[in-house]
Amino acid sequence: MGPAGSGKTTVGKLLAAQLQWEFADADSFHSPANIEKMSRGIPLSDDDRIPWLHSLREAMLQWDAQHRNVGLACSALKRSYRELLQINSNVKLVYLKGSYELFRERLRSRKGHYAGEQILAGQFADLEEPTDAITIDAAQSPEQIVAEIRKRLALS
Repeated sequence: MGPAGSGKTTVGKLLAAQLQWEFADADSFHSPANIEKMSRGIPLSDDDRIPWLHSLREAMLQWDAQHRNVGLACSALKRSYRELLQINSNVKLVYLKGSYELFRERLRSRKGHYAGEQILAGQFADLEEPTDAITIDAAQSPEQIVAEIRKRLALS
């Protein structure tokens, strides 16, 4: 979890590949209306996010029922969002923490994604940092972050 530009997708894909897990990006669960809104630089509201979060929760419940290991990249900015997604104790939260400046620079160099730097301020305003997550410095390389996640979660 973390704001746009934190490296969730890059790290999630790398971790999933190393563990031979599936990977899912929460961005692919957004409605066309949400994507349109974000592509115009308009931050999402709770009303925009709630249906999206419920679709993520349903997918997670299905994956769990099917005993599938899935890494999910999701902003999960607010505590209430994370509570909705915490379907059971098997769900482990990793927070990629970094500065606004770091994430802004990453977003400026990102190509082909609808979430640009315009939505970053809104995401930082909405961010409620978790107290119950594994917190990792997002300024590290993806390989360093994945190694730290594996160590902290004892995933070999």
